[in-house]
Amino acid sequence: MEAEKKQKAPKKNRWKGLQAEFKKVIWPDKQTLVKQTVAVVSITAVVGVLIAVIDSGILQLLNLLIK
Repeated sequence: MEAEKKQKAPKKNRWKGLQAEFKKVIWPDKQTLVKQTVAVVSITAVVGVLIAVIDSGILQLLNLLIK
């Protein structure tokens, strides 16, 4: 029973630990955040289109082989 109590940290300690970790985070400025967001959305769109094109090509190839 005492081993279980030692494993669970009190909620206050968890909250203080969480606050301490958030203070260590280096948050990006607005310009950096916008640039990184645009980069992620752009790359995601390009990869999505690439996957769609490859998928369509494979589907067409399989349809030719089946017929």
